[in-house]
Amino acid sequence: MSIYLRIILVVISMLSMMNVMKRVRRFKLQIENSIFWIIFSLLLILVAVFPDPMFWLADLLGIQSPANMVFLFVIFILLIKTFNLTLEISQLQYKIQKLVQKIALDENKKNKEADKEEK
Repeated sequence: MSIYLRIILVVISMLSMMNVMKRVRRFKLQIENSIFWIIFSLLLILVAVFPDPMFWLADLLGIQSPANMVFLFVIFILLIKTFNLTLEISQLQYKIQKLVQKIALDENKKNKEADKEEK
C-alpha cells in the first residue's frame, strides 16, 4: 500500500471524524448513530498507520494489492451497515403501519359513538 494512499486514508478519516462530531453538536444527532462513523474513521486510521494486517489478509485471500484489500474491507463494512439500516427502516415502517391502523380504528370508533349520540 503506497504512502500516498495511507496519507489520504488518515486525512479523510480525520476529516470524516471531525464532520461527524460537528454534526452531533450542531444537529443533535443521536450519539448511538454517530458511534459507528467515529469507530469506522478510527479503524481506517489504524489501517493506514499499521498496514501489515492488510498485507497479511491480502496475501491470505490471494488479493494482488493491499489497497484492494482495504477497498474490499470498506465495502464489506458499509454493506453490513446498509443491511442493518434496512432492517431498522423495515421495523419503523411496520410500527408506523400498526400505529396508523390503530389511529384509524380509534377514529372510526369515535365517529360511531358520535353518530349514536346524535341520534
